[in-house]
Amino acid sequence: MSTTSEGSVYQALRGHLATLRLAAAAEALPGVLEAARAENLGHTAMLERLLGIEVTATEARRRASLERFASLPAPWRLADFDFDAQPSVDRSLVNELGTLRFLEDATNLLFIGPPGVGKTMLAVALGRAAVEAGYRTYYTTAAELAARCHRAAIEGRWATTMRFYAGPRLLIIDEVGYLPLPAEAAAALFQVVSQRYLRGSIALTTNLGIASWGRIFDDPTVAAAMLDRLLHRSVVFNIDGDSYRMRAHRARAEQVRKGVMAPSSR
Repeated sequence: MSTTSEGSVYQALRGHLATLRLAAAAEALPGVLEAARAENLGHTAMLERLLGIEVTATEARRRASLERFASLPAPWRLADFDFDAQPSVDRSLVNELGTLRFLEDATNLLFIGPPGVGKTMLAVALGRAAVEAGYRTYYTTAAELAARCHRAAIEGRWATTMRFYAGPRLLIIDEVGYLPLPAEAAAALFQVVSQRYLRGSIALTTNLGIASWGRIFDDPTVAAAMLDRLLHRSVVFNIDGDSYRMRAHRARAEQVRKGVMAPSSR
């Protein structure tokens, strides 16, 4: 093949890749062709290498998109959790949840305990594992969910908002019970739970035990109906122990105390 003809084929190939929006393959084409010549690759091997580059780029874009959508508040992973500091948390159970098999049958996760014991950390870490496995995940606090649903009701976007919350494979609802929820907010949360019932998993954190949920919603009937759906297929963690933040505070205070008491050397 003449140099002119080869150049025309090359330009045509670049054009085809651009038309098909295979940007990574188009950018990599010169290098792949050079490698094919140097390594004496056949057409099939060269095509596999070129398309492999595009697949890798596509997966990276998809993962980045899932990461942005998830809105996770911290980069926590399950490996970051200190099980020795929280012996009430079953390490083997958390590791099993880390396989994400619970998403297959829309199992819910309830993390119950006082502030600072690692509820949000576990929920977010599982959310990150889900994102990295390619599952659509979304994080919100109960207060943010209630505010968004309130705006949706005013603006006539209620059905659209319910579909939004029904969509992710895993929905993380953080801080349920930290702030009182008025009747409208309780109804919104109930609708979200109902929309997802047996269709998608919810990871919910709360500082109040199940028996106290009537106080969250100021309506025992709504609380009972919501719990009925959440607990039907669920894993419940009752976490006690010291707060991570309080332990860190005591450790810093102890370091300062030792520094103050240490004899100065001159």
